Parts: sequence; structure tokens; C-alpha cells
Amino acid sequence: MSAWLDVIGIGEDGLAGLSPAARARLADARLIVGGARHLALLPKDDARPKLGWENPLTRTIETLLTHRGTPVAVLATGDPLHCGIGATLLRYLPAQEMRFLPGLSAFTLVCARLGWDREKVVTLSLHGRPFDRLNRELVPDRRLVLLSADRATPAAVAARLTEAGFGDSVMHVFAHMGGPKEQHVEGVAAHWGAAPGADLNTIAVDCRASPAAQPLSLVPGLPDSAFVHDGQLTKAEIRAVTLAALAPLPGQLLWDVGAGSGAIAIEWLRAVPDTRAIAIEQAQSRLRFIERNAAVLGAPELEIVAGAAPEALRGLAPPDAIFIGGGAAIPGIFDTCWQALKPGGRLVANLVTLEAEA
Repeated sequence: MSAWLDVIGIGEDGLAGLSPAARARLADARLIVGGARHLALLPKDDARPKLGWENPLTRTIETLLTHRGTPVAVLATGDPLHCGIGATLLRYLPAQEMRFLPGLSAFTLVCARLGWDREKVVTLSLHGRPFDRLNRELVPDRRLVLLSADRATPAAVAARLTEAGFGDSVMHVFAHMGGPKEQHVEGVAAHWGAAPGADLNTIAVDCRASPAAQPLSLVPGLPDSAFVHDGQLTKAEIRAVTLAALAPLPGQLLWDVGAGSGAIAIEWLRAVPDTRAIAIEQAQSRLRFIERNAAVLGAPELEIVAGAAPEALRGLAPPDAIFIGGGAAIPGIFDTCWQALKPGGRLVANLVTLEAEA
């Protein structure tokens, strides 16, 4: 099927800022989809049917798909393929059925305002995503550009920076970029007192660590003190060697069986972007440790499964790598895990007792 869905990025300058190609696609559409803010930009006498985003988005997308083959325009903010609706739509439709006509992303606009090299800036969306993901990016001299969840996000970011020993960081908050109401507020995280502004805002952070800060490397082998645990912890040196053997790659999934503190799964997620991990643990106290460690160390995407192997492994997505920490002495656990691995997968176990070695 040829392209029928046009995803059009709009800036603060509204429809007037669209390219001739984007205007032509919008004019040809028989259905227009977008948020209330974008749909309100259309002329009041535009009688074409409109479809607003609902919560959950899947409900709107299901309705949109009933118009498959009919010219449809989706209005989005900035660049739809950079932390936008574009990535979501690509989960439902092949790229060949869509055309993307992007505007300038908030990330690009912020870098332009500050004169920051876009290639050297770390970008992250905090909109609809775990706030604790920010913790992974707190590195001295790093520059961050963050999409806010709402008007309260800048103050929350300032508090988190200060708590982590980055209170000297310089923050910039931008809103309405590219329009007549553009706003720019600057301050230091530890003394942030700016009044909440627009819900739709973007934060730039020039990370500056205080002398007392203890930033953590993304290289596997974090100090043992970085984790809350009850002694069920793979020690730092062994953890580094274990992660090297597990060899994480983007897009791959790890099972951490008998996860204890969750250290192996968390370091897997921190080491390589776009990886996934499932921590399997039966002890309730350790499940709480895993949840806390994942949040503090910036890996809130870690999936936690409460239960004992091998029963708790049933129904899980096939892994690319498996680490067996606790539970190595369970009869049949190695055979079960080996059978679950994808072709070319890696199985690593750390054994600390003679019973497990047997």
C-alpha cells in the first residue's frame, strides 16, 4: 500500500510556519488527527472530520487505522520522530504507508538558543516516562536537554540535581520557542526559585558536580556501596567480568535469575542503550532492594518478576542472555535456561558453593 498517512510537525508559529509540501498534504487530508492544541489551529470553517488523542493512545490509533488507505494528516509537535508520536505510529504501520514532514524539535531549538553542539548533548524525555531515568545521565560536564512532563518538572529536576551533588549545575528553561511569547529562565539548580511557567517546556542542564559529589561511571563494576542489599550481591570486580561475558548489545534482553539486589540487571541496562532486562527474585525484601536500586541508579525500566525459578520463567520473552546468580543449585535450572535462550545467546552463572558446582 502506498503512503496515505502524513505526520506533520508544527512549531510555535503554527500553520503559518509549515513548508509548502506540508501545507499541501494537510489540504489533501480527509481526516485530521491531533491534540486539542493543534486541532485548534485549524480554521473554524474547516468542516473536515477531526480526531483528538484519547488516553490511552491505542484507542485513537485503532480508530485511525479504520481509515487506512484514505488521506489522513496527523499533527504533531516539532519532529515527530524525536520523542514524538512518530515512533508510536511505526509500531502499528510500516514506514512505507507514512510520510513524515518534521518541524524543528525542541532539542534542536534549545541547542540553537544556547550555541550547544547538538552531537555532544544528551537528550531525554521526561514526558510520560519514569523521572528516575534522569539519574543515569548525571555526569560531570555533561550537557542535557530534557522534555518536561509539565510546569513542575524544572523544580523537580533542580531538586534531583542538588540531591545528587550537582547543585552547581546551570539550568535553562525554555517555553513557546519560535513564537512571540518565547520564554527563557536561567538559574542554578541549588537555588532554583523560578515560578512555574508553561506546561510545555524544555530544560537544558549544564551539569556541574560539587567537590563532594560521587558520580558513577556507566562502565560495569559499580562500587558495592552503590546498592542496597542484604549480602546477596555480586561483588564489583566479579560483576564487571560477568557483564563482559554477558556482552550486552542494543535491543537485547537479559534474564537475571535469582537477582538478589538486581545489580547485574541494572548494570546491563546502564552499560548499553536500548537494552531490556528482567530481574527474577522470590524474596520480598530483595524485591524491594531491586526496585530501589533500579530507581536510584537510573534504570527504572527494569522489569521485576516476583517468584522462584524455574516456574517464574514461564511465559517470559525469550532472552538473548541469562545470568544465574541465586538458585544455581535448583535441579534442572541450567537446562531450563539453556532451552529458553535465543540462538547465539549467552548463559553465565556465578557459583559460590560446592552444592551449586555439583
